[in-house]
Amino acid sequence: MGMTDVLIVGAGPTGLVLACDLARRGAAVRIVDRSPAPPRTSRAKGPNSRSLEILDDLGVVEEVLAAGSAPLPMLKYRDRLPVAEADPWADSAPSPGVPYDRGWLIAQWRLEGILRDRLACYGVHVEPGREVVGLTQARHDDGGGNEDIKDVGGSEGSKGYEGNGGHVDVAYAEGPAGRARYVVGCDGAHSSVRKLLGIGFEGTTDDDQVMVCGDVDLAEGALDRTRWHQWFDEDGAVMLCPIPGTRTGWWFQAGPERDGRGRPLAPTADGFRRLLARHTALPGPALTRAELLSTYRVNVRMADRFRAGRVLLAGDAAHVHAIAGGLGMNTGIQDAFNLGWKLGLVLTGHADAQLLDTYEEERLPVAARTLDLTSERLRATLEAIRRPGGGLDAAITPDTTGLDGGYRWSSLAAGDREPEADKSGPRAGDRAPDAPCADVVTGARTRLHRVFAGPRTTVLGFGPGSTAVLRGTADAYGDAGVRICRVYAAHEDRAGAEPGAVVDDAGHAVAAYGTEASGRTGTGTVVVVRPDHHVGLVAPADDARSVREYLRRLHGTGRSAERSPDMVDAVR
Repeated sequence: MGMTDVLIVGAGPTGLVLACDLARRGAAVRIVDRSPAPPRTSRAKGPNSRSLEILDDLGVVEEVLAAGSAPLPMLKYRDRLPVAEADPWADSAPSPGVPYDRGWLIAQWRLEGILRDRLACYGVHVEPGREVVGLTQARHDDGGGNEDIKDVGGSEGSKGYEGNGGHVDVAYAEGPAGRARYVVGCDGAHSSVRKLLGIGFEGTTDDDQVMVCGDVDLAEGALDRTRWHQWFDEDGAVMLCPIPGTRTGWWFQAGPERDGRGRPLAPTADGFRRLLARHTALPGPALTRAELLSTYRVNVRMADRFRAGRVLLAGDAAHVHAIAGGLGMNTGIQDAFNLGWKLGLVLTGHADAQLLDTYEEERLPVAARTLDLTSERLRATLEAIRRPGGGLDAAITPDTTGLDGGYRWSSLAAGDREPEADKSGPRAGDRAPDAPCADVVTGARTRLHRVFAGPRTTVLGFGPGSTAVLRGTADAYGDAGVRICRVYAAHEDRAGAEPGAVVDDAGHAVAAYGTEASGRTGTGTVVVVRPDHHVGLVAPADDARSVREYLRRLHGTGRSAERSPDMVDAVR
């Protein structure tokens, strides 16, 4: 039975992002999905601002932008007549610290296709028709007994299974069994992996809050494709949003038809035509095709833990929430980006397996907050649409961009010495801001997020005093998953600059990271940025010890760790 490093169960956006991140680290990855072919589902309408940054890091954002469209203004109707128009992004623009100020519309199946193609570049392909029906965790390969994973529960769930020989045996409905060092369940709200773990999925399903959805074709020219059309009447609603990359395709969402006892009817093409004729000025036959029909119920649930030993949960397998604000797929993508680098460092032996405990520590509170946020946005939207002119723009707030999410509470957020009131710029745990700058050697335009891109930790040095810490870091870690980047102010002498250094010619980086004061004193500042673009540590440049201790936690002792047996290079 061949051993793989990580088995990912479920090939939606969450599983594919995780697979891409691990594959580029050189990990041996398998990704399986119970569907016999990639599903063409009508679900998420696209990545938000933070997910676009992640897709940029993975090298696919240009394709995603080309295949989709910017979010559209919303045209709202009452009694078939237009009554209001809203563009939630009218006052928004990209900024030096936030290049993607808005999400993007793209069909989920199209995004998945782009990610599958990216994964194929690493020689990894989704294995369809593979349903996981059994998981058994072994403590060691040295004769230690196997133990059914359902018995792993309780607070000891992540302990005892972390010996070098530990693994998970995987049984499939058909075909030979498999074995993996870690398994990640990205297999959706009805997750088999979560059920096999015996992990609770507490919450509520509201059978009254129901929507029917599908992908439809409308007769060409039937509606203006530069708008998201929303008819909200007292007795129901229809929403039609053009699907980017199609000439006549639309996302259809509506309140369901109901039977004589008020129970929602299943969606059908003819039912969609009746809804169209009832609420809009379009005749039913204008809808020429309807497929991928589904019923959506408001489901608000969360797993009580995201990890049991060597098995973890991500995306809808770990949490589902109201559709308002479009955060479902995005939260999953962001789960995967938090987990990927941690698994990568543990697999290579750089970091202790306890690093994986920080995945739940960081992402479970985010999921809980997202549940609250989406439920509140749904309530606000339902309230808004009772009045003529109200619409889905009520669901969109700065919170839904994903840019303000951080982990200040995390054990990976190293404390800094300055009182909060005296500090500008990001604190440990916050998202690391972007900033335009130029390569010192070539003069080529670049951005800090481009510097961060790829599966490495970055140590930024501001001010001349940071040079010693950067050199020490380069000596200790070289190519072992850590890169250094000296950020020069426009007025600084750049003679002898190391390759990879950048010049902050417009002052955006200094402003974003709040390092003006330290630059004047000559001490300088060092910022350690995790591979997922979150700040791990902000320290004065003369505090080399704090930097060393933080890097040791993530990357071991440096070059000595690289020479240990069974070591796979973290970067290739």
